[in-house]
Amino acid sequence: MAHTRSIARGGGEPSAPSRGPRRRPPRRTSGMSPKLVPYALLIPGLVVIAALLLYPLFQMIVMSFQKVGLKQIRPKNPVPAEWNDFENYTTVLQSDLFWTSLRNTVVFAVVTGALTLVVGTLVGLLLNRLGRVMSTIVVVGIMAAWAVPPTSQAIIWKWLFDADSGIINWALNLLPDWLSSLLFGRADWSGQPWLNEPLTIYMVLVVAVLWASFPFVAVSVLAGLKSIPSELYEAARVDGSTGIKTFGKITFPLLKPVFSVLIVLQIIWDFKVFTQLFLIAGGTNMPREAFNLSLWSYIEAFSPPPDMGLGAAIAVVLTVVLLLITFVYVRQIVKAEDVR
Repeated sequence: MAHTRSIARGGGEPSAPSRGPRRRPPRRTSGMSPKLVPYALLIPGLVVIAALLLYPLFQMIVMSFQKVGLKQIRPKNPVPAEWNDFENYTTVLQSDLFWTSLRNTVVFAVVTGALTLVVGTLVGLLLNRLGRVMSTIVVVGIMAAWAVPPTSQAIIWKWLFDADSGIINWALNLLPDWLSSLLFGRADWSGQPWLNEPLTIYMVLVVAVLWASFPFVAVSVLAGLKSIPSELYEAARVDGSTGIKTFGKITFPLLKPVFSVLIVLQIIWDFKVFTQLFLIAGGTNMPREAFNLSLWSYIEAFSPPPDMGLGAAIAVVLTVVLLLITFVYVRQIVKAEDVR
């Protein structure tokens, strides 16, 4: 009734009831300063990193200054480790095997890393030119090789290069004698022992690691190429630029950040190669001249009589060498960016 009377008196539409400003519910505060929230969110990740990476690294460094053998790691009544200061490092640096292993590690990393980047870049450029369907098929195929575990990679390539039943020797014997003699200086490849000499062992190792590593580089380069505006290539094509010149003037400068990351990753991965070399070369029975630092560290730490302190010292030296090389390269990248 009141509502009807208001219409009759005013002769117009009823006015909406006035409402006051809405009150927002008070925010719940955790009592922590907003500046500290990001650091609090990082704590779980830092705890995991410390438990899985930093603590083992600390233990390895401590062990490298100790004499650790079977007596120190036996489950019942272990003998406390003896500190021997820098004796392990002195033994490592004075050993002729150290320089052989260091040479093998560095040369292998340089050769394999360079080949991986070149082959991966060429495949990435090819994928960028293919159609969507064919590019997808090729990407799936090469990523299947990248996803194969290192142990399986080593077994596959060891079988391929087997002296008696390997496909490589069989395929080389299919070549005409005159062509095989012209290219390789021999016509008969039956029983060729690829995995007995350091040079051929590392040749097989380079092929095995290259086969499994270039797909990651190819896909990374392909992702970088997709981010380059097509107008740049169209302008270069109008100017009559060739493919090599276009790559040097447009593609490579714009992909420098991608190549910088890939080079750092390849250095780290190739310096740490262990599983493939260990299985391809026959484990502890392989020639000592074919050791790299990772394999030498394992042999000293676990072959009888085990010397885990010496193995840890070799691992620390490998880590320091790897960090120095990576630091120098990253510093050059930063300097180049500052200049630009």
